[in-house]
Amino acid sequence: MPLLKRPIGVFDSGLGGLTVLKALHQLLPEESTVYLGDLARLPYGNKSAEVVCRYAHEAANFLLGHSIKLLVLACNTASAVALEGLQKRLSIPVVGVIVAGAMEAEKSTRNGRIAVLGTLGTIRSAVYQQALLALNPALRIVAQACPLFVPLVEEGWLQGEVPTQVARHYLQPALEAEADTVMLGCTHYPLLAPTLAAVLGPQVRLVDAAMATAQHVAQLLRTHALLAQTPQPASHACFVTDELERFAQQAERFLGHPPEGLSLCKL
Repeated sequence: MPLLKRPIGVFDSGLGGLTVLKALHQLLPEESTVYLGDLARLPYGNKSAEVVCRYAHEAANFLLGHSIKLLVLACNTASAVALEGLQKRLSIPVVGVIVAGAMEAEKSTRNGRIAVLGTLGTIRSAVYQQALLALNPALRIVAQACPLFVPLVEEGWLQGEVPTQVARHYLQPALEAEADTVMLGCTHYPLLAPTLAAVLGPQVRLVDAAMATAQHVAQLLRTHALLAQTPQPASHACFVTDELERFAQQAERFLGHPPEGLSLCKL
C-alpha cells in the first residue's frame, strides 16, 4: 500500500480513545484509521509500568500489521509509561495524549492558573502536572481526580441534575483557584464538556486533549509529508479484544454513529 494511503493507528485500553478517533475524523476526514481497544485487559491504571509497556508494544505490533503510518496512544497510562520506548523502537511517528494536551492548555491560559481533571490514577501519577510545569514552571496548577465522570459517560448520563451536581463538586477547587483554563485529562471527559462549561462559566476555557492530539497528528503528518492526497474515500476499522457487543453499543455515543468495521481480535 502506498505510504500516504496507509491508515492512522489509534490505541486505547477501552472506549475513551474514541474521542481521539472522532477528533481525527473531524479534522482529517480524508485519512483512514484503525482503532484498537484492549477491553480484555482494562483498566491499565492499576497495572505496573512493565506490564503496561508490554501491552502497548503488543498493541503496536497488531496495528503495524495493518500497515499504519502513524500511531496514536489514546490512553493516558500508556502515554505516560510506554510512549518513549515506542518512539525509539518504531520507524513511524508515535503520538501520546499527554504532551499535546498540556501544550494546548499552557498556550490557552491568560492568568497562569490551570486546573487538571483526570482519573484517580492519572492525577496521582502527576503526568499532566509535570508536563505543564516542564513547559512553564511558573504555572499554578490545581489537580482534581473525578472518579465518577467515567461511569457517568459510559452510562450516558451527560446532562441533567446528576452530572451537574457531580461536576459542581469536582470543579469547586478550580473555581476557588480562579483557574481560567481547565484541562480534560481523560479521553472520556469531552462528552461532558457542555455540562462542565455550564458550571465553569464562559470565562473558563476547556482544553480537550483529544482534539489537541488530533491537531498534533495533523501537524506531524504535514511535517513528514504523510497527509493523504487522493480523493479516494477513507476507510475505517475498529478492533476490540473483548466485549464486542458492549463496545458497539457505547461506541455510538462517543462517535455519534455506529463504529465501522468492528471486529474481535487477539493480541
